[in-house]
Amino acid sequence: MKILVFGANGKVGTHLVKQALENGHDVIAYVRKACSLKIEHPKLKVYVGNLNETLKLRDAISEADACISALGGGSLTRHATEVVAGIENIVTIMEQENIHRFIYLSSIGAGQSRFLIPQPTRFFITKLMLRVPLADHTANEQGITKSNLLWTIVRPGGLTDGKISDNLKQGVEKIMLKGNPTISRASVAAFMLRQVSDDKYLHKCVWLYE
Repeated sequence: MKILVFGANGKVGTHLVKQALENGHDVIAYVRKACSLKIEHPKLKVYVGNLNETLKLRDAISEADACISALGGGSLTRHATEVVAGIENIVTIMEQENIHRFIYLSSIGAGQSRFLIPQPTRFFITKLMLRVPLADHTANEQGITKSNLLWTIVRPGGLTDGKISDNLKQGVEKIMLKGNPTISRASVAAFMLRQVSDDKYLHKCVWLYE
């Protein structure tokens, strides 16, 4: 399978690329700078471009069987308008090119998942600490869920640098999370890759932690 990874040079994106290659997939990485991805492999193809370059996006997307987004804004105070617009472009082109499977990396706290977090932690996280990036994720989620794509939105807890865990907690139920749920980036990547060929969470927003 050919998997296109957006945000391939990020912390989760790098895990996605490495694990996909290890699993025998052909990988297409879409990055802004060629030097930002420190991986070389005969099954890896790199596209260099911005998210507003629709011709490059179309070329990359048209080659893929499935797309995964690990895009993030990288700022707690400034909205990632280029990423939000980029997700809109990706969704539109995927629909036009009949590339249906899309896995999007969001976060616990985005959309209705904010109600999974008990007070007063919910107020601190969603209204203060992560208000801006969560708002961007929520906007992206709304666009994706209204699309005709076969989408899955993955909402992990706080990201760590641990190894892949075999003890993941996941679901779509409206539960109240306890404590400060976390998960390794490697585990998130492994879970997202499994969704490419699994329809259990098709058209679902799934929370995820260890």
